[in-house]
Amino acid sequence: MPFITVGAENSAPIDLYYEDHGSGQPIVLIHGFPFNGATWEKVSGPLLDAGYRVITYDRRGYGNSAQPTFGYDYDTFAADLDVLMTELDLRNTILVGHSMGTGEVTRYLGAYGSERVDRAVLLAPLAPYLRQAPDNPEGVEASVFEGFKQAIVQDRFAYLTQFCDAFFNYSENKGKLVSEEAYRAHWEIGARASAIATLNSVDAWGTDFRADVSRIDVPVLIVQGDKDNVLPYPKTGQRLQPLLSDSRLVTLKGAPHGTPWTNANEVNQAIMEFIGSPSMAKARA
Repeated sequence: MPFITVGAENSAPIDLYYEDHGSGQPIVLIHGFPFNGATWEKVSGPLLDAGYRVITYDRRGYGNSAQPTFGYDYDTFAADLDVLMTELDLRNTILVGHSMGTGEVTRYLGAYGSERVDRAVLLAPLAPYLRQAPDNPEGVEASVFEGFKQAIVQDRFAYLTQFCDAFFNYSENKGKLVSEEAYRAHWEIGARASAIATLNSVDAWGTDFRADVSRIDVPVLIVQGDKDNVLPYPKTGQRLQPLLSDSRLVTLKGAPHGTPWTNANEVNQAIMEFIGSPSMAKARA
């Protein structure tokens, strides 16, 4: 399995597991919490079919990557992405993030610029600023984040069940947009994540990305369900789009947070049209 080293903890390297398939313009897919690159399968396949080079990687603490006890903040996550981009010498890249993965895309563009990036796709974004603050009254109260952390400490596996329920809007979409087997697979992937990463990532969700957003100078596609019960649509995607001068917002009516699985056809169509493959978008719709 291929790995890229992004640091060290005592005697152990911090290695990120990645997969690099196909040829053509590179697309980097960055997964959501608390999963890994395997959850992109309904998106990566069509992109490969359309002639793109598709790279997925597991964030530190998740999947097959190393599980250090530190580095669960967006400065570090973006630095990890920069190592990947540099080591693979990716250019003219399309960055695609889902949920927590949109934070890497946003902070990377804010901190490292767009020299290696052609455009970006944000699926159910964290930006611009999720946590409530005196200058951000539209955000989510800090007590909500603390409640998540307490639930993870008390029983991480029970919390994962609650999270997957919200991720899929499971009571509404079971047997329709998501099967019991797919739900269970996502839960099991989440359970394999580091306990420390699962807990400490909650603080990262409250990152203020407003300065990063102001520096983004590439076209951006935002795709989000208006029934997102993890990252509320009015506080995230709907609020973010007007802050980006070159952006498009695609609202998926009735869709939950986990759209790369539940609404893959609509997500793929939106991405294909945005990156210039309308014929493939129509074929997959």
